[in-house]
Amino acid sequence: MSDLAGQQFVKFTPERIRRYKKAGYRIIGNNKHSAVEICRWTKSVLRGGRNCYKRWYGILSHRCIQMTPTLDFCDFSCKFCWRIFSEDRFKSENKWDDPKTIVDEAIKAQQELLIGFKGNPKTPRELFEQAMRPVHFAISLDGEPTLYPYIAELIKEIKSRGYTAFLVTNGTMPHRLKELLEKDAIPTNLYISVYATNEKDYKEITNSFIPNPFERVVESLKLFKEFNKTDCRTIFRITCVKGLNMHDAEGFAELIKLSEPKFVELKGYTWTGESRKRLTKEHMPTLEELIEFANKICNLTGYKIKLTDSASRVVMMVRDEEVWRRNLELIKQQMERIKKIDEEAKIKKGK
Repeated sequence: MSDLAGQQFVKFTPERIRRYKKAGYRIIGNNKHSAVEICRWTKSVLRGGRNCYKRWYGILSHRCIQMTPTLDFCDFSCKFCWRIFSEDRFKSENKWDDPKTIVDEAIKAQQELLIGFKGNPKTPRELFEQAMRPVHFAISLDGEPTLYPYIAELIKEIKSRGYTAFLVTNGTMPHRLKELLEKDAIPTNLYISVYATNEKDYKEITNSFIPNPFERVVESLKLFKEFNKTDCRTIFRITCVKGLNMHDAEGFAELIKLSEPKFVELKGYTWTGESRKRLTKEHMPTLEELIEFANKICNLTGYKIKLTDSASRVVMMVRDEEVWRRNLELIKQQMERIKKIDEEAKIKKGK
């Protein structure tokens, strides 16, 4: 992609890359559109602390790579987003690395970022060695991952190695979700983040660069029923911002009944990063307020609150007990795969 002066557009200049590196990111790949950052919960576990709330789905935080194939490339610039927005947020160089390169370099970057824990007295040797063998990919760090044209192939590459792939999308690219189904590239977890219940609120909250964002999200939500025919965990996710999108439980309930996700997650907004320039601390709902909002939705949909996490202010609702039983079975299968990966690593190390 070229600019109006005829010069080649460069999204990540050396100076921008230095700033990202200073902030803890590692930009990877030849075309520099992907990145890795160590999650706070990865560090927590390696320091003897607690796991992320995604333990509900069998995630081991110290073995999870938080990454994106679309750094600072998004069709939204949401008021509550903590990321840094550049002026060219919805613009790319349109040059893409292949999925294998991204996965290989993400693993390498994760290992380099965690190497400092090797001599940490709070980090047991076995835990550190496990962290050097990541088994989970959370495609959620920044940007909108379905803008990466090979997202289906990326998920297949991750899963071909025995790893889990969690995809978090804003739902504005339904054709890409259809591709996942067509190419049998089913993520372990598919999150669709839903920010409002109508077109007007969507435009106000997301500052969308594209027309009709709500219409696109609804089209994506309807695909949940197809993903539900597989073992994919479908998750309807609401980032709850007090005073902004917690006034229409009925509207969210209608969308949930339309899409029939296996799970619903309410995640409380956190006043952090760049969002502090746009919102205030008063926009942060308490866990009690989230539970109250969740109960309203449950009463309208028949879903049940299953778990809450006070540290992350998350409420998880489940469609029915059969879904929950299957979740536990999938976690067990996942742990068996991880055990096999570790056994193979020990054999390889012994040679």
